[in-house]
Amino acid sequence: MTAPSPRPLGPASAVLALWALALALSAGLVAAGERWPQPLVPDGTWVWGLVLVPPLLMALWLLSAWRLEPAGPHGQAVHPDRGESSD
Repeated sequence: MTAPSPRPLGPASAVLALWALALALSAGLVAAGERWPQPLVPDGTWVWGLVLVPPLLMALWLLSAWRLEPAGPHGQAVHPDRGESSD
């Protein structure tokens, strides 16, 4: 008997999975921070990197999946259901 193949994730499921991964990572960092033997001195490079890199990666991920409609002959969007009226 073979195992069923996994279903592909939809957009909402993918965002939920990514959110759960970020939450688990955050919980792991909090647990590690409570057990750290000495206080950490904040370094501006690391702080800005941790603040800016994840949103930039998320933006790149969203832009890579963004699909634009093809442009018509005059640069206008082509809509198959919108044309000249047949009145």
